Amino acid sequence: MDWGYLFRELGSGMLTTLEIFFLTLLFSLPLGLLVAFGRMSKNVVVRNVTKLYISIMRGTPLMLQLLVVFFAPGILFQIPFSNRLLATIIAFSLNYAAYFAEIYRGGIESMPVGQYEAAEVLGYTKPQTFGRIILPQVVKRILPSVTNEVITLVKDTSLAFAIGTIELFTQAKIIGARETSMVPYFAAGLFYYVFNMLVAFVMERAEKKLNYYR
Repeated sequence: MDWGYLFRELGSGMLTTLEIFFLTLLFSLPLGLLVAFGRMSKNVVVRNVTKLYISIMRGTPLMLQLLVVFFAPGILFQIPFSNRLLATIIAFSLNYAAYFAEIYRGGIESMPVGQYEAAEVLGYTKPQTFGRIILPQVVKRILPSVTNEVITLVKDTSLAFAIGTIELFTQAKIIGARETSMVPYFAAGLFYYVFNMLVAFVMERAEKKLNYYR
């Protein structure tokens, strides 16, 4: 086994994995907040639509959602999806937005009503109350749950192989089949492990920065 070749090839797959990871977070975190607002809306239609969306995203496998996003346009509208990476990011973002929405909702609804009332007495508008008072506290409360989802996302990127996206796991499969060896799989596992350790370290540092009760 040529180790230099192995790590170069896995490195190229890791770049795609990183792209999936960061772009998914970039789109799913703000989308999740919008979905959370919809879930808490006083409008029955909006509330029920977002509730159904969350139920479908959380109640069906991510791999199935990947297949639907990639193949459905071609089957239903005769417009085949040519960009596998884009389909991957769309499916991942929609899926993780549902999970983040429930985390946001739990954090927002856990805030005491008195804080809203105090902000109103002080003359804050609703957007100012949420942005300056509620959101910073919500972020602190939900960070452990968000950390768990982010770590899960690192491992879930391997599901992109279902639609042929050449990320780390897919690259390991290709090399393993070519070399008839399990070594590429163990090497890929090491890549995932180190990446997860880095993510856990960064999130732990963020939690400590937000710890107001040291």
